[in-house]
Amino acid sequence: MPNEFMPSEQAPCAPFNDPAHWDKMVATYEAQSQPFTMHFAAAALATLEIGPSSRVLDVATGTGAAALAAARSGAQVTAIDFSAGMVQRVRAHGLPNIDARQMDGQSLDLPDASFDAVLSVFGVMLFADWRAGLREMARVTRPGGSAAIAVWKSADGAAVHLLMSRIIRTLYPDRIGPPPAAGLAELADPDRLAAAVTAAGFSRPTITEVSHDFRLDVADFDGVGRLFEFMSHWPALDEEQRAAVSRAFMTVIERGRIGDILPIASTALIATASRPHR
Repeated sequence: MPNEFMPSEQAPCAPFNDPAHWDKMVATYEAQSQPFTMHFAAAALATLEIGPSSRVLDVATGTGAAALAAARSGAQVTAIDFSAGMVQRVRAHGLPNIDARQMDGQSLDLPDASFDAVLSVFGVMLFADWRAGLREMARVTRPGGSAAIAVWKSADGAAVHLLMSRIIRTLYPDRIGPPPAAGLAELADPDRLAAAVTAAGFSRPTITEVSHDFRLDVADFDGVGRLFEFMSHWPALDEEQRAAVSRAFMTVIERGRIGDILPIASTALIATASRPHR
């Protein structure tokens, strides 16, 4: 599922690879992340030709931004996520044309060629085996069907994580650490993204850039400070360095805020491709 505060997936004990972590994050995720990511979900869906007769799969649905938008078109939507809490939240909307299921996107318990369109909005890029996730998306797409995969254009992700990584890289370039996720680091390039989608079994990929601002509420500076614990590079800093990064962050806020909002420009790549006829 999409998360602009995603820490390093390469860390073996990273909680973000644990469904239980996401079970605890449902309310926070829906309140903070979904209003931002839904813009990219809408852009991804706009690249697909879906309607009331379409069978659509949303991989790593999170709290259901893409699934809900697809359902509003009348499509029959299957929304999967490895977090039981996220799945329950999607079910709670009570829409009869959304079937929300707990499932591992790296090994879908779904028949071959069973969907007209599949999509993943900031989901597959964070899988431990993102190549398997893309292959599974291709496997369950019918010949002639289509797919949309959204990833962040920066290997640092988006929103607060993107801003903080830039600050730390400027101040302490030797402490920035690995990219936030192996798949994101690979897929954040248009050519590599197109090649990965093709290797998974799709054809004729096109890549589109979409940008939106993340609107960080900076009215509560203590609340803003609590965001730091989500940063993958934060634990590598000592106390003096953390203080310097915090000061730099507050300087950015004071220079860039519009009232109580700091807009953070973030850009995604959306790959659209089709499943070839055999």
